[in-house]
Amino acid sequence: MTTREVLRIAPRFRGPAQSGNGGYVAGQVGTALAAVAADGTVPRVRLMVPPPMEVDLDLLVSSDSAQLAGVESPIASTESSAASGVVAEAIAVAADTLDHATVDPVGPDEARAAEAQYKGLANHPFPGCFVCGPENAEGLRLRPGPLGDGRTACTWHPSTDLAAEDGLVDPVFLWAALDCPGGWAIDLEGRPSVLGQMSACIDARPPAGEACVVMGRILSEDGRKTLTASTLYDSDGRVLARAQHTWILVDPALFS
Repeated sequence: MTTREVLRIAPRFRGPAQSGNGGYVAGQVGTALAAVAADGTVPRVRLMVPPPMEVDLDLLVSSDSAQLAGVESPIASTESSAASGVVAEAIAVAADTLDHATVDPVGPDEARAAEAQYKGLANHPFPGCFVCGPENAEGLRLRPGPLGDGRTACTWHPSTDLAAEDGLVDPVFLWAALDCPGGWAIDLEGRPSVLGQMSACIDARPPAGEACVVMGRILSEDGRKTLTASTLYDSDGRVLARAQHTWILVDPALFS
């Protein structure tokens, strides 16, 4: 059985100026699949084209896959999916694919110190990004700064508007928070990149206002692709969620 709902990405949830934030969009598709997928699996979401904003998109979900589709992306792409209107696809993969995604933590004080070194404040390729953009007043305002060993760290106090009816942070926003801390483990000034693929596992959800720490780490580079990981911790140092990402090197001018 396949279910259908209509999703519309608001400008608040942008990444680059003309498209939706990758982690937020991956979270919409991934959490929809996670709700119905078999135990022992996690969603792996591939972003096929830059997600268009302020248009109606169909979110189609079955027991082992999900697809976000609609109009053709306004940004040129060589992907055949652009013509078919497919924006993102998710499949269920074995949970052990994230076994190496846990990034060793630091304490809140060290994470706050790392924030002072956040390079996105001075030279951000996408300054309106919902997750880490300094110009998005409605965003998460994360500042993942480098620790000097391939990791990034920042603090996060989820605001009340991110909570679901049960008072815990909506899983979609946990996916979003796991996005950019991985991306900033890359030299985004010299190697501007956008999210191409993301797998995530939500182990537990924090309440709004929880003092969290988000970690990122670079894993490898291969041509235009970079592999990273990220982990969300609560105030007691417990792992809440983990993710692994593939980033694609781009020309930021294509998104302006």
